Amino acid sequence: QVQLAESGGGLVQPGGSLRLSCAASGSIFGINAMGWYRQAPGKQRELVAAITSGGSTNYADSVKGRFTISRDNAENSVHLQMNSLKPEDTAVYFCSADVSTITSFGLGRYDYWGQGTQVTVSS
Repeated sequence: QVQLAESGGGLVQPGGSLRLSCAASGSIFGINAMGWYRQAPGKQRELVAAITSGGSTNYADSVKGRFTISRDNAENSVHLQMNSLKPEDTAVYFCSADVSTITSFGLGRYDYWGQGTQVTVSS
């Protein structure tokens, strides 16, 4: 079993900053890509940012230049620094990880998700 625990969401004014963190725990053989997704009310879940185990990053066009994703491989964690926040960034943010784990079936790769953390940008 693998669990992802997110932290750092909250209420912030437009132009403000927040830092989201996500830590993976459990039966982890290795973690491949990690990422952050978000889902606003009435909208589909969308990729915000992703990072490979080697540190290559990918961002949604809407957050480029404002958000920065990073990871700590030793801590099995990923972070999202969000600056210059806008009301349209309001959503539930989910952490995801592509994890190699050992199960009763042997070694396999599975996608895991956190429970989500609310980010609200409002004055």
